Amino acid sequence: MTTDQFADHVFGALLGAQQVQALYLGDRLGWYELLAKEGPLSPAELAERSGTAERYAREWLEHQAVSGYVVADIGPEVTRFALPAEYSEVLVNGDSLSYLAPLARLSVATGSQMSELLQAYRTGGGVSWQQLGADAREAQSYANRPMYMGQLTSEFLPQIPDLHALLTSGARIADLGCGEGWSSIALAVGYPNVSVDGYDIDTDSVAAAQRNAVEYGVSDRVTVTVADAQSELDSDSHDAVFAFECVHDLSDPVSFLATMRRIAKPGAPIIVMDERTADSFTPDAGPVEQLLYGFSIGCCLPDSMSGGDSAATGTVMRTSTLDAYARSAGLDGASVLDIEHDIFRFYRLQ
Repeated sequence: MTTDQFADHVFGALLGAQQVQALYLGDRLGWYELLAKEGPLSPAELAERSGTAERYAREWLEHQAVSGYVVADIGPEVTRFALPAEYSEVLVNGDSLSYLAPLARLSVATGSQMSELLQAYRTGGGVSWQQLGADAREAQSYANRPMYMGQLTSEFLPQIPDLHALLTSGARIADLGCGEGWSSIALAVGYPNVSVDGYDIDTDSVAAAQRNAVEYGVSDRVTVTVADAQSELDSDSHDAVFAFECVHDLSDPVSFLATMRRIAKPGAPIIVMDERTADSFTPDAGPVEQLLYGFSIGCCLPDSMSGGDSAATGTVMRTSTLDAYARSAGLDGASVLDIEHDIFRFYRLQ
């Protein structure tokens, strides 16, 4: 890459960073939702209906138009802006598998902690998930929700025949690191005969999960409590144990996996879903791994290193790394399951 080509590369990244900030504004202020439901709208109309300032609405709308997020209809007296239905699937529809708007919240959350991140990078300390606040918590919750509710029990888990049969007939299952509870709720909705014990260390996430379970009418079969890997959970108590996209965040993943092994009944399936990574580092790994490294440097690695003596895994957890953790936890290793997803990989621990 020449100097000019690299300058263009960096310039494109700067434009992307600006677009993420604007996306955050449009998401948080409800502007995308209004455009999707009531557009086309002028800046004055958008501002009035959202209770925001017209001058800011106009600048944002014009930026969105030149950036390709909305379509402008320039009239003789007033310009109105529309959000195409195809774009609303990405920016508004929280059930869509294309929904990406929540990830802007994660970028803003990590950016808001930049001084703390600089200090952590200098000292080897960390920045905890709790420090990142509601933006990060909601980003992960809302971004993963469509996959959990739309694919987990209808497409992915049926590809594990013995597990699918177990869950269909009825079982007590554990969901460790459940966050705001969408994986637990999806399991209960998809398998009406199961009961789910969800656990997470973040009190705000647990409170949200409890509300979500009530909203979806499964609170009689989904209980979510605050607990960590050192909690006194009952041994040999669950017919299946799950951990969805959380092992790479943990300061002590070995103890966590040992807890999964301990609370599982003999022979019970132990399933981990984490990031789909290459087998080893390569500079041309592609956009998915580029995304994962981006999450790692600002969120996942600092979070894992905020817990003192840390394994410091980071988002880009290789299969060999999880396998080694599993063996250190007293298991026979981690086997990759034949379930295809662009971002996630499913493992069975024996």
